[in-house]
Amino acid sequence: MRISLFFITIILFFASCQKPPREAEILWDEYGIPHIYAQNANDLFYAYGWAQTKAHGDLVLKLYGQARGKAAEYWGEEFLNSDKWMWTNGVPARSERWSKEQVEPYKSMLENYVAGINDYVKQNPQNINEKYKIVLPVTLQDVMAHIQRVLHFTFLFSQDDLDNNKEDWNQQEGSNAWAIAPSRSASGNAMLLANPHLYWGDLFTWFEVHLNLPDANIYGASLVGTPALGITFNEYLGYTHTVNTIDGADLFELTLVNGGYEFDGEIKAFKIDSVELKIKSGDSLQTELFIVKKSIHGPVVDEKNGKGLALRVVALDASQIFKERWEMATSTNLDEFEASMKSLQTPLFTVMYADNKGNILHLFGGQTPKRPPGDYDWTGVVPGNTSETLWNEVHSYEELPRILNPESGWLQNANDPPWTTTFPVEIDPNDYPDYMSPRKMGFRAQRSARMLEDDNSITYDELVEYKFSTQMELADRVLDDLLDAASIASDKEIKNAVRVLNRWNRTTDNASRGSVLFKHWVDDMNFPDDFALQWNERSPTQLPDGLKDRTMAVNRLYGAAKEVKEKYGRLDVFWGEVFRLQRDSLDLPANGAPGDPYGVFRTSYFRPIDNDKQTLIAGDTYVAVIEFGDSIKANGVIGYGNFSQEGSIHRTDQLKLYSDKKLRPIHFYRKDVEENVVERTTF
Repeated sequence: MRISLFFITIILFFASCQKPPREAEILWDEYGIPHIYAQNANDLFYAYGWAQTKAHGDLVLKLYGQARGKAAEYWGEEFLNSDKWMWTNGVPARSERWSKEQVEPYKSMLENYVAGINDYVKQNPQNINEKYKIVLPVTLQDVMAHIQRVLHFTFLFSQDDLDNNKEDWNQQEGSNAWAIAPSRSASGNAMLLANPHLYWGDLFTWFEVHLNLPDANIYGASLVGTPALGITFNEYLGYTHTVNTIDGADLFELTLVNGGYEFDGEIKAFKIDSVELKIKSGDSLQTELFIVKKSIHGPVVDEKNGKGLALRVVALDASQIFKERWEMATSTNLDEFEASMKSLQTPLFTVMYADNKGNILHLFGGQTPKRPPGDYDWTGVVPGNTSETLWNEVHSYEELPRILNPESGWLQNANDPPWTTTFPVEIDPNDYPDYMSPRKMGFRAQRSARMLEDDNSITYDELVEYKFSTQMELADRVLDDLLDAASIASDKEIKNAVRVLNRWNRTTDNASRGSVLFKHWVDDMNFPDDFALQWNERSPTQLPDGLKDRTMAVNRLYGAAKEVKEKYGRLDVFWGEVFRLQRDSLDLPANGAPGDPYGVFRTSYFRPIDNDKQTLIAGDTYVAVIEFGDSIKANGVIGYGNFSQEGSIHRTDQLKLYSDKKLRPIHFYRKDVEENVVERTTF
């Protein structure tokens, strides 16, 4: 009897040590979108981490290795500058602190997300490249480090910004966003367009996912490696983002003296940290001692000729960003949504919002420093030798540019300042500090606003059509002048060029003829200097306009025509013949062009390849069009597919949709999901 009781006790003890079964399942649809259903948030995020690793495991581990500042140790010297950027900006230490600052229930949700990542690799080691397994196990600290690397030290301020001192606003990251009110919608329902366009790969990669709890149905996309959704809609509301013209970081010039720096008439000592960086070289590791100098402004990021540049970045204490993002995603009305954002944990981004009550909202989000008065160029480098330039506070939520339910019935943002988000203008820039945002409006933003201004009753299908518009706004401003000036030319080559451009429909569709010639001509011009009339904020969507020097423009047309003829054999070559979509074995015609200076809303960026052709490397990434009626209507596409893992069919299964300018249905309700399931994962 005693033996039986002993064994029963042992069995009960081991049973108590076993983790309870998880209550979650993943229904994978035909495009590799995971629809996750769980009974509680912890199991939901476990499955979320598991699913993201199935789709992007190699990339996830690589990104976490870089965020740790150990990528050179793992994979070689090519990652050394990236590691130094992490250590210079204190990411490893701050990430450890942020991890400890997480509060329940959000900490458990994050820990389960991490557990899902690690368990996927344990269960499916054959699906992960061996060289990335060195990063395992992933920790909560890795997630916190990755968030900082992406948001604070890439989007807000990156190593590349040191070269141009932020003079060229947001040239690397961009997006389009629209919110349509019932007064402008043919159905009487609010509609939302989500349309980021970033580099096709690396830390800019989107992952589309559907999260379901008994009391929540949430759909959207996150950047790979992050557990928080960036673009989201639920049964009540939705929101998207653009990279706004925020200036949330400053470079301070330091005068270096005797190992320190001048500040308020004294010499202050740097705080010095030293880091032993390991660098993989073949089968061995080399070691480099890396010194980080920290001033009262922030770390020294550059040093030459007796001067140093110190970087000060906002939101380095905003450790509750996941909490903020989850509360945004689970909001059910406008009041809850705005309340979730008021702590400003996300350091940047325009917020574009619409809901089933017909509200639309634009917020110039993020943290903007409260900068001291004075004649300083905050977009460049400011003096760091005085406390008069040193800021320590940021503007509150209530002090940020915001528009709710505008008279126009529409809101747009194409990485332009908040002043041009709708017309008639509803925010006066004179009511805000000059450093809040510049005053300008590029051609892509003008094209965006003009499409909305010209349609008083927008249907859902029209919204999709506008999203894919490849009309060149620049052509509408200068082509008539060019053709008029060139029409009197006697040269045969110019006459042929005029004939092609006269027939051109001014788009960059796959089959557009004349767009390649026009682009070559534009690339040889010097806009905006070559406009007859320059941009003016009193006519923000009509200027700039015309050609300043028509004779010179015609001469450039001759050169462009000669070049196009030599490269492609004819002047009216198809756009899609030259500009391609290439991924794995697919090679398809592309459409769209860079947003500026061409003014194309359907944004595509290319790099040269062989045979004088170009392949797309950035542009439209995740696209969603949502209508908030009695039920949700939504369609979307993610051009490079929802998987990056080698060998997956989901690396290319949406590329033709991109080429054809089409969206696919988004399966939001369980019934629709069940009808399109191709694989199930249960836990």
